[in-house]
Amino acid sequence: MEIGSLFFGFAALAAVFCLLFIGLVCSEATKATIPPGIANRTKLLVLHCGLVGMDVGCQILERLGLCSQIGLIRWWTEYSSRTPPAPPGLRIKDMTFGGVPVRVYEPTAASDQKRRGMMYFHGGGWVLGNIDMYDDVCNHIAKECDTTVVSVGYRLAPEHRFPAHLDDCEAATLHFLSVAETEFGVDPNRVLLGGDSAGGNLTAALSQRLTGKRAGDLTSPLALVLIYPALQMADFSLPSYQQNQSVPLLSREKTVYYVLQYVNGDMSVCQDVLAGRHVPAKLKLHYSKWLDPANLPPEFRDRSDRKPMVTPAHNDEVYHIIKDGLQPEFSPLLAEDDVLRLNPPTFILTCEYDVLRDDGILFQKRLKDLGVNVTWHHVPDGFHGVISFFNSSWMSFSAGRRAMDHIVSYIKTL
Repeated sequence: MEIGSLFFGFAALAAVFCLLFIGLVCSEATKATIPPGIANRTKLLVLHCGLVGMDVGCQILERLGLCSQIGLIRWWTEYSSRTPPAPPGLRIKDMTFGGVPVRVYEPTAASDQKRRGMMYFHGGGWVLGNIDMYDDVCNHIAKECDTTVVSVGYRLAPEHRFPAHLDDCEAATLHFLSVAETEFGVDPNRVLLGGDSAGGNLTAALSQRLTGKRAGDLTSPLALVLIYPALQMADFSLPSYQQNQSVPLLSREKTVYYVLQYVNGDMSVCQDVLAGRHVPAKLKLHYSKWLDPANLPPEFRDRSDRKPMVTPAHNDEVYHIIKDGLQPEFSPLLAEDDVLRLNPPTFILTCEYDVLRDDGILFQKRLKDLGVNVTWHHVPDGFHGVISFFNSSWMSFSAGRRAMDHIVSYIKTL
């Protein structure tokens, strides 16, 4: 009798938990907007629901005191992205460069000249992501471009805050440049930097840092490859943030969450930052020449779904909490002209249905206006994170394959 009662008690508890879980997942999933311009909309919705389910489940377990939400998500992504054996034509090694874990992808075919090299910094909002998750991306670039690729496993928030991630990327890059020729047969003058999302941010910021430190025999990056990069935290009301605020796989609110985790982890100012109360009027005026939506091509700004924004009052306390995020090393788009003018040739990929779209478009305009050689490719049916699904079996998206083809084509020209 007691055993039966205990069993039914557990069953009832499990049913309540399942109903709560399903309810929360449905509630969160229905907040998403899947634009009609995205091919395979159903596939994206299924992907989004799966990610929301994982996120909600991890939140419930964290509130029960069983585990950390971020820790469990990291464990799952690491478990689900176990590294397959090296494909034919590549040699893969896990190493440490300057105290930072890296994975090196080396083409094994003979070459009649020193090879091109690439440092790759993964995405994940400075909080998630790892080398294993980007194994397919780096494999593909290394093999298709006949390039030695170094994927960098930099430290993550919340355990480490700005500028720890950038410091790790710099340490790994400087180490590789010092041994590229002798240990890997790579020409140190033909090493490019690249990354997606948060990794695109680190790429642009590292290039600016290296420019400021350049002396002696330190070579300039051959080029930059910025894949839907996050480039500023001064304005989260640009047209792309309004038009795509609830489009998977990156919402407007989630972007601010990741940004604040990278700065210092103070989530109390999230709504103030979303509303724009974190930037003093004087700075806002200074940034406006770079962030004015009028700088965007008409097709990106003139939309019926864009609402006129009311300039909010500045909150000085919020500004002092987040002011590190307005430094150019955090927000590369906010660097002065004399810094950006020294940028190496740059490839920028943007996606139509991405909150970060306008960061990339505004950055490419600034670079072009300053005389920098820029190649901009826009994916009209792309969404944030799409290159991670260029070769994912049934979960592949044609937009991801096309985006990857453009990245490979650009690298081959260098």
